[in-house]
Amino acid sequence: MATWRDFLPIYRLEKRCFRSDAWPWIDVLAALIFPETVRYVAEVDEEIVGFIVGDRRRQKDLGWVATLAVAPAFRRRGIARCLLQECEAGLGTSRMRLSLRESNRGAYDLYLKAGYAEVDRWQRYYRNREDAIVMEKNRPTP
Repeated sequence: MATWRDFLPIYRLEKRCFRSDAWPWIDVLAALIFPETVRYVAEVDEEIVGFIVGDRRRQKDLGWVATLAVAPAFRRRGIARCLLQECEAGLGTSRMRLSLRESNRGAYDLYLKAGYAEVDRWQRYYRNREDAIVMEKNRPTP
C-alpha cells in the first residue's frame, strides 16, 4: 500500500510516464491521503517502479482506476497486470472503469486481456487533443 511517504518517487514516476498530462503534485499527494482511494506500488530492489491509484465511488458501486504507471525499463513484466488486480480487489466494487489514450495500444491490450471493454470515448481529452478511450469491467463482488 502506498502512503504519503511515497510521494516523491511516485510523483517523479507520474511525470516521467505521462509528461505533459501528468497530475500536478497536489493531485498526487491528495491521491495518497484521501480515504476513498486505494493505492499500491510495485518495487524492485526497494525502488518504486510502478504504482496505481483507484477511486471508490460507493453510491454507484463503481471503482475508477485513476492512474497506473510502470517505469519504461520495467514494462512487459506483468507489473501493470498485478497492480491492476490489486486495485480491483482493494476497491471491491462490481464495476471498474478507466480511461487511456487512444494511441496507448499496450495498455489497451492489457485491459482487454483483463476483461475490460470499450464503453465510451472522450473527444480531444488530452492536452494534445488526442481522444481518451473509456473502458469498463463488470466483476463479481466478494
